[in-house]
Amino acid sequence: MPISLKNEAAIAGIGMTEFSKNSGRSELQLAAESIKAACDDAGISPSEIDGLVSYTLDSTDEIEVARAVGANDLTMFSRINYGGGAAVGTIHQAAMAIATGQATTVVCWRAMNGRSGKRMGQGVSGDVTSSDLVHWSWYMPYGMLVPGSWISMIANKYMNEYGVTREDLGRVAISQRNYALNNPRAYGYGKPLTMEEYMDSKMIASPLCLYDFCQETDGGCAILVTSAERARDLKQKPAVIRGVCQASTRGQEQMTSYYREELMSLPEMELAADLVYKQAGLGPDDIDAACLYDAFTSEIIMQLESFGFAKRGEGVDMVRDGALDIDGRLPNNTHGGLISEAYIHGMNNIAEGVRLVRGDSTGQPSKNVEHVLVSSGVGVPTGALILGQG
Repeated sequence: MPISLKNEAAIAGIGMTEFSKNSGRSELQLAAESIKAACDDAGISPSEIDGLVSYTLDSTDEIEVARAVGANDLTMFSRINYGGGAAVGTIHQAAMAIATGQATTVVCWRAMNGRSGKRMGQGVSGDVTSSDLVHWSWYMPYGMLVPGSWISMIANKYMNEYGVTREDLGRVAISQRNYALNNPRAYGYGKPLTMEEYMDSKMIASPLCLYDFCQETDGGCAILVTSAERARDLKQKPAVIRGVCQASTRGQEQMTSYYREELMSLPEMELAADLVYKQAGLGPDDIDAACLYDAFTSEIIMQLESFGFAKRGEGVDMVRDGALDIDGRLPNNTHGGLISEAYIHGMNNIAEGVRLVRGDSTGQPSKNVEHVLVSSGVGVPTGALILGQG
């Protein structure tokens, strides 16, 4: 019989550095600090770590991290490709390792000097050594060199079809900024954003302006995964993994899948939704809050439809009705998200999902949060995660 991942593993610890525009230290040090913090949060020693998972884009080798933090012998280590699409994929690897007995204590991490070092927003305007250059080369002559320009193509098509306005994108940005106002870790801490400021801000790639883009951030974030049974005996209230998956669909390119039959949906997200709901035995009505990957505001509205919270073309109605706000139907990115907290390639969104289940987010909704949905990057091979109370 196939091994089910439902309720087999849990997140028992989360750790992070401060988030800044210039960390002043190496990415290895950021990784070690965040992993040590995750162990402290769980109440265990780093010497118990026997599995490590990160991103192919992370600069630090597992053995360097293991030596720096004083980890145990490693019996499992893995890396996931596609930038932000790797976020939930790291948890997927960890949960499989726990469920199959390949490891007992797995830490997933991402550490990056994403502002003072290599800036993700540069896209292919710098040196490129990737097979993705083959398909990107079709768009580069038209000035489409950076992620914002790629996503704006789809955003324009979607917005024109369904009557989504720039004000609607602004509502997403402002909702998340409102959460960040109370989050001391966040770039947007204590910095209100008004609709007037949003509308007057610099246009980067029409219709996307400055506040539609995620941050560029230095920092590290780590997530400690162990068995659900063991997690219940550790320091923190566990966030049990009800379901976790990865998903990529036919015709997929990295952020430029323009040759699909239509561009107004996210088929890889729809596949992830189908897989994670089936695994968890849950549906959209069971989800109390979300941390949807928010590299760009337009992607939030489209994901509301992908995950079944709204019908095709009706995600904007949820936004206009305040569904993403703290007392709304689906409080989303209650830490500020990648747009107003920090851009740690989605790992900090997973950490916020854990806080929501624990009940200690700086943007905690007044209603009980039993289940949280977290997604990976949009426009790339992706994934979805449902966390529940232990």
